[in-house]
Amino acid sequence: MDNSMLTTPMASPVIQLNARDNVAVARSPIPAGTPVPAEGGVILTQSEIPSGHKMAIRAIAAGEPVLKYGQVIGIASVDIAPGAHVHLQNLAMQESGVDHHFAEDARPTPLLPEGQRRTFEGYVRADGQVGTRNYIGIITSVNCSATVARAIADGFNRGGGLDGFENVDGVVALTHGTGCAINTKTEGYAYLTRVLSGYAKNPNFAGILMIGLGCETNQIDPIVKKFGLEEGPFLRTMTIQHLGGTRKTVEVASGIIREMLPVVNAAKRTTVPLSGLKVALQCGGSDGYSGISANPALGHAADLVVQHGGTAVLSETPEIYGAEHLLTRRAVTPAVAQKLVDRIEWWRRYTERNEAELNNNPSHGNKAGGLTTILEKSLGAVAKGGTMPLEAVYEYAEIIDRTGFVFMDTPGYDPVAVTGQVAGGCNVIVFTTGRGSVSGFKPAPCIKVATNNEMYEHMQEDMDVNCGGIVTGEDSIEAAGERIFEKIIAIASGAHTLSEDYGFGDNEFVPWQIGAVT
Repeated sequence: MDNSMLTTPMASPVIQLNARDNVAVARSPIPAGTPVPAEGGVILTQSEIPSGHKMAIRAIAAGEPVLKYGQVIGIASVDIAPGAHVHLQNLAMQESGVDHHFAEDARPTPLLPEGQRRTFEGYVRADGQVGTRNYIGIITSVNCSATVARAIADGFNRGGGLDGFENVDGVVALTHGTGCAINTKTEGYAYLTRVLSGYAKNPNFAGILMIGLGCETNQIDPIVKKFGLEEGPFLRTMTIQHLGGTRKTVEVASGIIREMLPVVNAAKRTTVPLSGLKVALQCGGSDGYSGISANPALGHAADLVVQHGGTAVLSETPEIYGAEHLLTRRAVTPAVAQKLVDRIEWWRRYTERNEAELNNNPSHGNKAGGLTTILEKSLGAVAKGGTMPLEAVYEYAEIIDRTGFVFMDTPGYDPVAVTGQVAGGCNVIVFTTGRGSVSGFKPAPCIKVATNNEMYEHMQEDMDVNCGGIVTGEDSIEAAGERIFEKIIAIASGAHTLSEDYGFGDNEFVPWQIGAVT
């Protein structure tokens, strides 16, 4: 996919992304009757073209494919005249008909020589993983232990319990709304237990306390045994019923955390290679500029992370639908490509059994920002994945055990997707947004990247990086990508993101709930 924007002069009010395209994107709102340079002359806009929205740059007959990025994003539902606004009123979704070429562009990941690779300052854990933060986590097995977990965490975070322990980033209560009345033979149970065990292993936690009620379906002991968790001074388990109730559990748990604090506080950052980084690639509140500016810039940053020995993790399977062929070509083996296609097919069956459709996505905000179909959104979203070979495909919340560029199967809903990535071991998140998403994902710091100048200037207290200059022609994808890469290293080394300064991240732990509740 070509995001070079070389086919349209920067002075033009629209951006044509590929010479094959029959639509272009408005750099800013274009009034009706504005002359726009096009092939063979000048065309007049038929109506106002909102910022980030599409305009026809040639006549498109009803039933004819509409092309953006040089790819089909849907079909014209009526005849569309040159200069017309192309959106919900005249662009219809169609089934993705892409051809999958497996591993056709397979090549080794082009790593830089070791002496040229960047480093960062991280916390080396006993298992060899590297943390970018130094938290203590309270993991709940069931929603019944959520209130107790929050009370314990609040006692430290808000009650002065961390005074004198400045090297401890906080105590995080990971609470959720399930854990009982769940069939232990279902995908939902498998996902939940993988998430809980994955968070227990995430290197951004220096200590873990697992708390259950006691009678729930989702028992702690099977999780500990199945996933090889080793109980000890920094991994403790308990149940409220065994300890005798709420007050006693809070007292015992708080005492355990107080025992952990001096050792956790004594942890020191050391210089480590970027192989210790697992970067989650995310987008939310996307707009018509996401696939033009911030997403390809993040893709360039992801390439740099991989070339320096780290790992970049793309996800959100419904939001690569119709663009997965761009990834299967890059798979290192046909088996990796097949696993990605298998996950796409699983989603087809899943939406059918739930009487849904993949084009329920884009969301209301996406559509207001100029995205019309899931095919269009996917082509922009997949740009976050850069150009490196696809090394592996993981199911939801599986531990990521390969370096390089990989994919994890998750829903498109951001909190659920990021929860899976962090469970897999991600220790930094980069999140692009065009509408202005605000969120955080403890224990992993979240870097927010704006797609356009207007939103960045309006919400700059929440945005860490601005890629809006790519749209106006004042910046390049490569330069913006390098800024994101440098920000990743700085944040991984201890600098704070804006969402961390606001305290985001306590409410975005959302394991994927799937399957029957009984």
